[in-house]
Amino acid sequence: MRNKKPLTRSASFMLEMAGHTAMGIALGLGFSFALALMDTSTLAALIAHSSDPKTTTIILVGFFTLAFGVGATLTGFVFTMMEER
Repeated sequence: MRNKKPLTRSASFMLEMAGHTAMGIALGLGFSFALALMDTSTLAALIAHSSDPKTTTIILVGFFTLAFGVGATLTGFVFTMMEER
């Protein structure tokens, strides 16, 4: 018979990592949309004058979303491992 305690710890660990990932993705989306819509950086003008603005916007948003999501997940992993020590 297997011990159920490690499964509970694993499930809570995965839920915690999913929470960190979701927070990072939300921050990345907010940052990329704010960056694209603010006119001070003239990024919106560069996107509008590109050959395919829709694809350029999707790549920009996708890059920042993935970068923030991975960064938040790794940071959450480090903090969780430090708590268990």
